[in-house]
Amino acid sequence: MATTLLRPDQTFYPSPRLAAEAPVETLAYMVTFDPTRKTPDGLVTLDVDPKSKSFGRQIGRVDAPNVGDEFHHFGWNVCSSALCPYASHPHMERRYLLVPGLRSSRIYIFDVKPNPKQPKLVHTIEAKEIADRAGYSRPHTIHCGPDGIYVSALGNPDGDTPGGVFVIDHDTFAVKGRWEIDRGPQKLAYDFWWHLGYDTAITSEWGTPNMVEGGVNPEILLAGEYGHKIHIWDLPKRRHRQEIDLGKEYQMVLELRPAHDPAKAYGFVGVVTCLKDLSASIWTWYLDGSTYKIEKVIDIPAEPADPDDLPPLLKGFKAVPPLVSDINLTLDDHWLYVSAWGTGEFLQFDVSDPFKPKKTGSVHLGGIVRKAAHPTSGPLNGGPQMVEVSRDGKRAYLTNSLYASWDEQFYPDGINSWATLIDAKPDGGLSLDGGFFTTFEQRTHQVHLEGGDASSDSYCYS
Repeated sequence: MATTLLRPDQTFYPSPRLAAEAPVETLAYMVTFDPTRKTPDGLVTLDVDPKSKSFGRQIGRVDAPNVGDEFHHFGWNVCSSALCPYASHPHMERRYLLVPGLRSSRIYIFDVKPNPKQPKLVHTIEAKEIADRAGYSRPHTIHCGPDGIYVSALGNPDGDTPGGVFVIDHDTFAVKGRWEIDRGPQKLAYDFWWHLGYDTAITSEWGTPNMVEGGVNPEILLAGEYGHKIHIWDLPKRRHRQEIDLGKEYQMVLELRPAHDPAKAYGFVGVVTCLKDLSASIWTWYLDGSTYKIEKVIDIPAEPADPDDLPPLLKGFKAVPPLVSDINLTLDDHWLYVSAWGTGEFLQFDVSDPFKPKKTGSVHLGGIVRKAAHPTSGPLNGGPQMVEVSRDGKRAYLTNSLYASWDEQFYPDGINSWATLIDAKPDGGLSLDGGFFTTFEQRTHQVHLEGGDASSDSYCYS
């Protein structure tokens, strides 16, 4: 099904520096889902060309053939990692988007080449194939690797441990099998990424499907049983090397953002909440000699609130937790973006020194209590959630829904979904003036940009 070119795809770049100099995106792809599971989820095309009359609006959509998939994260079939010296497929093309259903465990493959504004569904990987060949279910995160398409999964077909990673063939989209040869103590799963220059993979932890699909379970949370570790792996040998425990009070260790420069062996991970004070935090992991260590570098405190303004889950705490649900790192490893879905704050940090971040910008949109408005809207619900950053680092795209069952707990009045573009100032700071703000009938989740973005590709050259 995949196609071979006579020369490498022109959207592949040897280094993050060259990728940052690439042409500016004019199209974006976004997944949306129906929380009622009555209508099909969709892959939406957005016009992000500021010169266009339809700037910021939906110009294409393809529906899934089923209902109840709950589209969540998605990714490309192949990317700049195909230019790594040991890659076996440098002449493949960035053509297909793989979109998992987090509830259904299906993965849909959409072809964007014939008409980039209107992708076409060309193949479906059914849950049974994933279960039979890899022993996993609930595919979550897609990363295009040098030797295949890597997919994280939250659990086994029964919704329990272990969760992990499986690999899909670049050419046929067949599930090859489970990635781990020796998983060591790792049981919970969420995100994964790698330091290609150090033959190292990193995975993080959320919870099993049975722990998360019904919403936050207070008993599990207060017992410290959601994920609180990261795991270090030997990438080519597929073996567990090291477990780093942040402590049981730090619950839900989610998004991993390694340095894009393959000569650097550090990265950032976001933690949703701390049981001591409901704060959220950002941590830096780094290689020290032959072992990896981790250090907390950012604390984002909870905000006091009137219990009458809080959803039932939070009334007893008399505070709004930040609930950091996504982070993103620019290709030059200079700016880190943090979504505080609970308080409605979107933050920018200068992380040129990864151990001493400096807050340089902040805007508020939505939030459990604040309900901050965009300049073109009234009061908003939901909050900054999935964030994607352009290759040149000048634009950040935001959506406001997290996960259907969790949406209902923290925003029980419902979420009216939106997507927005925020401009990033060259020397730090954020502006809502030059972007767009668009509402949607279905709930919005992850965004990816044509030709790649800050979280789609990995590189083998500095």
